[in-house]
Amino acid sequence: MLTLQKLYELAIDNGIKTDPRPKADIKRLLSDEKKTYEKLSKKEKDFFDKDRIKNPYSDTRILYGDSKKKVKKVAVGIDLEADALMLINELNRKGSKIDLALSHHPEGIALARLADVMNLQNELYAKAGVPINVIEKLMDKDIVRVQRSVHPINHAKNVDVARLLKIPYMCTHTVADNMAYAFLQKLFDAKKPRTLGDVCDILLELPEYKDAARQGVQPTTFVGSKKSRAGKVSVSGFTGGTSGSAEIYESMKHAGVGTEVVMHIKPESRKEAEKHHVNIVVAGHIASDSLGMNLLLDALGFGEREVVELGGFRRFSRKMKNKK
Repeated sequence: MLTLQKLYELAIDNGIKTDPRPKADIKRLLSDEKKTYEKLSKKEKDFFDKDRIKNPYSDTRILYGDSKKKVKKVAVGIDLEADALMLINELNRKGSKIDLALSHHPEGIALARLADVMNLQNELYAKAGVPINVIEKLMDKDIVRVQRSVHPINHAKNVDVARLLKIPYMCTHTVADNMAYAFLQKLFDAKKPRTLGDVCDILLELPEYKDAARQGVQPTTFVGSKKSRAGKVSVSGFTGGTSGSAEIYESMKHAGVGTEVVMHIKPESRKEAEKHHVNIVVAGHIASDSLGMNLLLDALGFGEREVVELGGFRRFSRKMKNKK
């Protein structure tokens, strides 16, 4: 049985395995964080988040709980806020024995530091063919925008609820998004969809998207039609904290990207993609997040009976299917 600390470490390991960046770059990033910490004054060290030395994902954290606690059963949600935490408490009172509240979207310090993980998008777009100097300049501006937008948020309010209810609380954001990105990019590279309709059909073969479609939220073409030729398909809009720059689409056009598959898209980004004739398929936000969390739960060894579905999450175990 995993402890909370071991679960956290394994989650990070799986995020690194599916990270679009070279492993040497991640190692260098962590080394630089360690050097930064060592150069700080005693006063400055008091404010340094030491997890940064071993964890390259600022939006994946243990938010509350004893790291030695053994975790057998988890309540998993795309969003686990105060109402969900109170429900978990009530379920435990009735004998559910839930050991951990596992949220996808970040809370607490992981939400406050969301922008720090956005540099990962540089490698995503570089893999799609965008010159690294271009994407770095665009992302620098966008990172500042996101830093300013999350700064005034009441980050700790839901962590306080977990603390008062004594419910261990953790979030795995970019870790799970990396896994969804790697899974889908590999799938599209292998299947080579001819049209946007084919892209949507490939997504609908997956249980997360099939379930979402039954709830009225199916994969949708936002730029182009189902008959439009897909060309080179890039799943670059899937990880890296939050949506990137709307200005990227001119460079994507020149890089030969025909279709970008995203979880969701801002109106200004859709307009820029349309202007530069880059097709957009919106896979669906919650379904895509569920895909990443399902892949992570499989990697961590949690079967369907050990997971309570909450906060928009739906459990589909690929490992269980493989055993049948």
